[in-house]
Amino acid sequence: MIETPPLVDQHCHGVLRTELGLAGFEAQLIRSAGPPAAGTTFFDTQTGFAVRRWCPPLLGLEPHCPPAHYLARRRELGAAESGRRLLRGSGVGVFLVDTGDVGAPGHDGHPGHPGHHGDGGDVCGPGELALAGRARAHEVVRLEMLAEQAADTSGTVAAFLANLAGAVHHAAAHAVAFSFGAAMADGTGYAQALLRAAEPPGPGEVRGAADRWIAGRARGGAVHDPVLLRHLLWSAVSSGLPIQLHTGTAPPEALTGFVRATAGLGAYVVLLGGYPHHRHAARLAAAYPHVHADLGPVLARTGARAGAVLAELLELAPFGKLLYSSGARRLPELHATGALVFREALGRVLGGWVTDGAWSWRDAHRVAGMIAAGNARRVYRLDERD
Repeated sequence: MIETPPLVDQHCHGVLRTELGLAGFEAQLIRSAGPPAAGTTFFDTQTGFAVRRWCPPLLGLEPHCPPAHYLARRRELGAAESGRRLLRGSGVGVFLVDTGDVGAPGHDGHPGHPGHHGDGGDVCGPGELALAGRARAHEVVRLEMLAEQAADTSGTVAAFLANLAGAVHHAAAHAVAFSFGAAMADGTGYAQALLRAAEPPGPGEVRGAADRWIAGRARGGAVHDPVLLRHLLWSAVSSGLPIQLHTGTAPPEALTGFVRATAGLGAYVVLLGGYPHHRHAARLAAAYPHVHADLGPVLARTGARAGAVLAELLELAPFGKLLYSSGARRLPELHATGALVFREALGRVLGGWVTDGAWSWRDAHRVAGMIAAGNARRVYRLDERD
């Protein structure tokens, strides 16, 4: 058995406080543009099967129970109690929480910006997540949200740029990291931004882009201008905090240019390279000292195949460059499943290598501790904050 310390979930979101029926639960179970096709269910996915394997025992049910039985038990306990049992059963000791979701409170407890990131709902913030999970929590600030908030409170371009600079500085004083590119799957502006992200835009470019964006923007509108996105990204680099970069469908050459340009500048880059982009993220982590690769929800999404995917990552990246996260949002089931699938896959892969004589038990336990918590504690300087 491979033992790990309490996990550091280095990229996750808050959970919904509200009760959910079948349709509401399925809407949050996987990332999809719409409901399941008629006559089908999102429970018939690797994620759905993983939830049915790992979560029922935490609520007092047998593994693999039917979805209807599971959801009935969830309603019987209530959203708050179900959430507590699931989060505490995950074995996570520290949550690093991206507060960019709609309805998620920021570090000060006030509602987050009602922008485009997320799909509505009453989402808890870091403090509440920590209390429910009997853990610690720190905030990860989404850069795009800062730009949208600054635009909503600025009457001129000059005021916007000044307020944005102040917001980045203020966030850097309390957050453990910045995140960037959460809407990258939409493709609008992000690919262009990353393709030219090897250098920051000039002041004139930034002022021109800000003028165009603010003039054509309705209140609360999202930032997709590639020049402003580059400006945000390089503002975060200047802060020195780690940057969680959602790689999405970004072309490999775009990521390579940015990580090469940021080498030696003092800011770690953590690539949230969702499946099937995990291999490229692992290669970049191997090539550049300041780059790390996130395991992320790739393991929960691949479910029964998680061990094979984890083994691929361990083939490509140095062990000190891999960080556990659930990538979970809104459903505490995803926090729990991410953690439990990770532990099972890690034990299966490393334990198999020990059995084969390729590794010693001592080394297996040491590497497991690095990936589960130690690497994240180093990158985010958590020992200085706890």
